[in-house]
Amino acid sequence: SMYECRYSDFFVSLAGIEKYMQGDRYLCPHTKYYIREMRILAYTQHLESYTSLSMDSMAHDFGVSKAFLDAELSRFIANGRLSCKIDQVEGIVETTRADNVNFQYQSVIKQGDILLNRIQKLSRVINI
Repeated sequence: SMYECRYSDFFVSLAGIEKYMQGDRYLCPHTKYYIREMRILAYTQHLESYTSLSMDSMAHDFGVSKAFLDAELSRFIANGRLSCKIDQVEGIVETTRADNVNFQYQSVIKQGDILLNRIQKLSRVINI
């Protein structure tokens, strides 16, 4: 159902899988992780097609309430798992395309800072 973009059916099926996984003693510890990742995949797939989307239509597509969708999207956005913004005033979700060059630049800066910190720590140890 996810590949056919029937997200409400996908969420219903996911609930059934969650019940099954919770009943299995080997899969139970991994249930929350699996369900969360599947939801993120569904939200990402749905949002890739749009630059902006109303919360009402998205909640309808997924078969959940607007409040549940808002809470879940907010959590995933805050954790950096979804690249979008929620405009509560307009009631829309705006996707933000990640710029690959900017990401690489930030990564180089971060790794350079780590390297400088290590060099400074090493120089302190040598001077003592």
